[in-house]
Amino acid sequence: QLQASGGGLVHSGGSLRLSCEVSGSTLDYLSIGWFRQAPGAEREGISCISSNDGQTHYVDSVNGRFTISRDKDKNTVYLQMNDLKPEDTALYYCAFTYIFGGAGYPLPTEIYQYDVWGQGAQVTVSS
Repeated sequence: QLQASGGGLVHSGGSLRLSCEVSGSTLDYLSIGWFRQAPGAEREGISCISSNDGQTHYVDSVNGRFTISRDKDKNTVYLQMNDLKPEDTALYYCAFTYIFGGAGYPLPTEIYQYDVWGQGAQVTVSS
């Protein structure tokens, strides 16, 4: 199971850190992805981190502003979001997959590749 937390309301240019705590398995075997869904829009993948070697991936719209990281001792993955913009407003989800990725293998970046989803955390950025 996964539990996302850390959402909230911030002004444009502000920062938030989302946390995704995993239970029932360990990050040694799970790749974690962050996704978001804005009102009226489709869910999109924005970042992931591989279980294999911690390799990361970002979509262009968040690259350079968001950072994904993991703490294996806490079995938690984080998404640090800086320089937030109103277009970042969405419900953010974390999910896991047993696809390793990294070390020469493609990272799991597609929604259909993920097996278990947590409840979303709302992020609202005001202009």
